[in-house]
Order: sequence, then C-alpha cells, then structure tokens
Amino acid sequence: MRKRVMTWSKLTLLPPIGAWLIRLLGRTIRIRTEGAEAVDRLYQQGERAIIAFWHARLLMIPLSYRGRQAHVLISQHGDGELIHRIVARFGLQAVRGSTTRGGAKALRQLIRLGRSGVDLMVTPDGPKGPRQVVQLGVVQLAKATGLPIVPLTFSCSKKKSFRVGIASCSRIQPVEGCSFGERRSGCPPMRRRANWKTSDSNLRRP
Repeated sequence: MRKRVMTWSKLTLLPPIGAWLIRLLGRTIRIRTEGAEAVDRLYQQGERAIIAFWHARLLMIPLSYRGRQAHVLISQHGDGELIHRIVARFGLQAVRGSTTRGGAKALRQLIRLGRSGVDLMVTPDGPKGPRQVVQLGVVQLAKATGLPIVPLTFSCSKKKSFRVGIASCSRIQPVEGCSFGERRSGCPPMRRRANWKTSDSNLRRP
C-alpha cells in the first residue's frame, strides 16, 4: 500500500513541478540558438525530421525543439513514465519502448508516425549506453521513414555572475552511414549543417 501511494505521489506531483523547474531554468539562462536556419527551411518546405539527442542532454530539449508536433521514444521503465508526464506538458507525445523492452513494437509505431507527417525524437545512444555512441536503431528508423536525422544538443557552462549559467552546444557528428549531404539511410540532401546550437559569449564546448 505504501509503495502504491509513493508511486502515485511521484507520478502525480513531480511532473508539474519538473515542468515548472525546466521553464524556470530556461528563464534564468541566456540562450542563443545557432544553426537553426536549415531546420526552419526544412519545416517551411513541409518536411519533418528525426530529432536525435543524447540521453544526458534530455533536460532542456522541450525548450529547444522548434517544430510543432513530435513523438518522443521513451522507455517503459517507471522513470520513463515520469519523463512522459513531464514532456507531455510541453506538447510532446510519447511512444513507449526501448532496445531492452517493447523495442520492436515501438519501432513499428515510430515508422507509422514518421510516414504520417510528424517529427520523431529519439536518443541514439540507447538507454544502457555506451554513452554518446550512436546505435543502429536511429539509422534503421531513417531508412524506413525517409526522414533526415537532425542532431540536437544542449549544454551549460558556468559563468562568473549571479546567473545560473550560459547555455552552449557542440555539434553532434552525423551517424556513420547517414550523410546529410547524400541520399543515404533515408536522409535527403542539404542536411549537413542542420544542427542546433545554443550558446552565448565566452563559449566553452562540453
């Protein structure tokens, strides 16, 4: 009984608090977005994309996303449900599954969604790592949907001031076998520089 109450409290109380803290953090840092022109052109042409970001960079992704509708791949683990409820408050919808649980079903659902005309959001380094090493799942998804892979990242560097920090980003290299300049792995051309960066003066790359 106690465990059920704790789970209910966690999934009911933490999501609004977590979403509020993310928005608050977004207001306390100075953010500059770079490299978004190619992404904006992609949307203006009516195209959609697979947004890929590392697991460790998840926190500020809801504030960095520039599209209108996206489905995020989130694990079926208990913590995944918490993440699902937080990102839902930013208008992001969830597809539940991972490489260790429900992966095949989730992949089929993502393929259907990608072909229907929405953005997909995935973490290509997988829930169990290795950290910041791209797994084949995102490449398979690009091949099946024909969508380009757009790498997105976010990181903060500390500044000597009363501000919480400065947001800065370094580019994620395209996955091997999926070049943004060629029609390989389902990726259309003109995507080589379709990366988003948020930074400020005195950048320090992570």
